[in-house]
Amino acid sequence: MRRNPSHPDRPLHALVLPPGPRLFEAIRGALSGDGPAVLPLAPGHATAALATLRPTHVETPEGVRPRDDGAGVPEDVAVVIATSGSTGAPKGVQLTAQALRASAAASLRRLEASPGQRWLCCLPPSHVSGLQVLVRSTLSGTDPVIHSGFDERAVLGSGADHVSLVPTQLHRLVRREADLSAFRTILLGGAAPRPGLLAEARSLGARVVTTYGMSETSGGCVYDGQPLDQVDLKIGADGRIAMAGPVLFSGYRFGAAPLDGGWFVTSDLGELSGGRLRVLGRADDVVNTGGEKVVAAAVAAVLAGHPGIADAAVVGAPDPEWGERVVAVIVPADPAAAPTLEQLRAYCTDRLPAYAAPRELRILPRLPLLPNGKTDLAAIRTGT
Repeated sequence: MRRNPSHPDRPLHALVLPPGPRLFEAIRGALSGDGPAVLPLAPGHATAALATLRPTHVETPEGVRPRDDGAGVPEDVAVVIATSGSTGAPKGVQLTAQALRASAAASLRRLEASPGQRWLCCLPPSHVSGLQVLVRSTLSGTDPVIHSGFDERAVLGSGADHVSLVPTQLHRLVRREADLSAFRTILLGGAAPRPGLLAEARSLGARVVTTYGMSETSGGCVYDGQPLDQVDLKIGADGRIAMAGPVLFSGYRFGAAPLDGGWFVTSDLGELSGGRLRVLGRADDVVNTGGEKVVAAAVAAVLAGHPGIADAAVVGAPDPEWGERVVAVIVPADPAAAPTLEQLRAYCTDRLPAYAAPRELRILPRLPLLPNGKTDLAAIRTGT
């Protein structure tokens, strides 16, 4: 008897495993339909996702055990990705094998990657960027090179043709003045690169392709500002980026897909210029100060160009006069000579409207990061 695809009757196995062959085998089985659906989780960071997303089984290096409170997934779901949970409990993004393959195939076509070429996975497979490296490997007919973490020497000596990185990782390779022509492609996503990083990497021989996407779009689906084949893109009246196409997810774990006429409306603000997408920042990272709306990411990008700043983020903080004030959080290039608030306000006012200049300065030795390499803005706001 053929089962109803909408009925949640496929087991969901949480994979609390280190990156390696067994994890790849389980993901490949989920894509082919020969195995259960999978929920890859990073060892040591699985507790909240297990409690919230309730897989039917948990696989660890010690074996597989069932969970009494587990629930299956619709038959067409192959992978569930736990979101970062930076704004609350993690959500489970349900992805079909069809969506994941559509994304990987479009990526390989855009990159002109040939069958048999190898991919390096040095991003966590519990995040969609790392997962997609494994899906692309499956479509390429090769076994991926899998690293348990990011080690600069190991990456440079991997022998892989293609790699996906976040800006922090590329920055470390550039700092070594490494020969980056060893890779046919470096896909770069997860966050905006600091000013000058792309030019520095390309001067070292890198072919860098910037990507934009999220778990709900099966990973990056806009390359160098242009959508992949069969991906549609538009900007809504509220400035939010919306996308449609075969790469979209099928719903959240225990929730329907928030699609508007087949379009997924993101939480990011953007603009289209000459057919290319420019991401301005998250809609929920807009600081309302004195009746003016300030896109925090735009201010952070300006601050990152200051010669005395190595890294920067911007958040809003409650203010009795302004409603919210713009807070600059910086990592100084020289801890002994950090720029002052007055200097940064003058620097920003030359490049932005005066109301966007920061009214508070916080100095940190480094910005806190989420496991996927993005800046942990929630930790910055709470000071944790």
